[in-house]
Amino acid sequence: MPNVTPEPSEDPSAPVASGIGRWSSPMQWGFLLLISAILAGGLELTGIPAALLMGPMVAGAIVGMNGGTIRLPRPAFLCAQALIGTMIAETIRPGILTTFFSNWPLFLAVVLSVIAMSTLSGFVISKLNILPGTTAIWGSSAGAATSMLVMADAYGADVRLVAFMQYLRVVFVAAAASLVARYWAGIDGPGPEIVWFGPIHLVPFLETLALALAGGCLGKWLRIPAGVFLVPFLLGSALSVSGLLVIEIPEWLLALSYAMLGWNIGLGFTRPILAHARRALIPTIISILVLIGFSGLLAYILVHAAGIDPLTAYLATSPGGMDSIAIIAASSNVDVPFVMALQTARLLMIMAIGPSLARFVASKAILPR
Repeated sequence: MPNVTPEPSEDPSAPVASGIGRWSSPMQWGFLLLISAILAGGLELTGIPAALLMGPMVAGAIVGMNGGTIRLPRPAFLCAQALIGTMIAETIRPGILTTFFSNWPLFLAVVLSVIAMSTLSGFVISKLNILPGTTAIWGSSAGAATSMLVMADAYGADVRLVAFMQYLRVVFVAAAASLVARYWAGIDGPGPEIVWFGPIHLVPFLETLALALAGGCLGKWLRIPAGVFLVPFLLGSALSVSGLLVIEIPEWLLALSYAMLGWNIGLGFTRPILAHARRALIPTIISILVLIGFSGLLAYILVHAAGIDPLTAYLATSPGGMDSIAIIAASSNVDVPFVMALQTARLLMIMAIGPSLARFVASKAILPR
């Protein structure tokens, strides 16, 4: 998922503040909190997994598209990513490596297939001259969005359109995964009652916070795509499996992290960006739906070839963002370690071959006719 949200002041063509944008920042935040609570509560009552992510995401989009000017501070977003990565690490069990390596040819084929389909979508959009230059190639990349934004800028693509395509895919994939988990996989009604303010064991809690902080800082310092999420996840998994660390994060802090991730995505849908991307909206949506459908086909293959349960297979093959899928998986009755193994493998593969593949395909797409 992209971590870069263009500020309104960065776009010289942005209109004068209107709608919600005329309100003071405290009023905008208050309105965002109110509709986030209403939407998250409603989704929670219907049994939609990850309602605490989806509600704030939709609320952020409502505020952004109606002229809102507030943005989530970047340090808050990075802290949320690190905490979510640490939380997911708690679900990892020692048998994950055995499961993964016993079927590695199939899993590798699945990962490469998702990358190939997303690249093909970008190539077609570019060839049809729907988007300028190489923008479609970078915008369609399934994963490592921050890295793709940087590469897109270096290659002369329109970063605003790339960010829009990445955000839109995250929203569609997260929404589809939540709906599949609720209505297709038979998750009935709200989940077990959550104890929001239960007792906190101070030492494990402080150790968990230290891991999230250190891992997030390390991931950012190493400039690893999604490193602020990925490094705490990998370090936490190793420490948890070895018994050296008991991960403890209270529910209220997780809920806040989910909300901040949702706001960061939703607030990216501003009027100037939507106006700028108007011509590409329908083709982008079609390409996203094709990619989601293709991932569903891959999930079907996993179910019948490897005996994976359908919802686990679907979440494992969903084309990002990894942190959003992790939240949905943690809220559902699935094999979370397997989902994260395949999602992590895809991210690492994108890191390894994504930029070179995108440059190669982009060069083919812009060859003179």
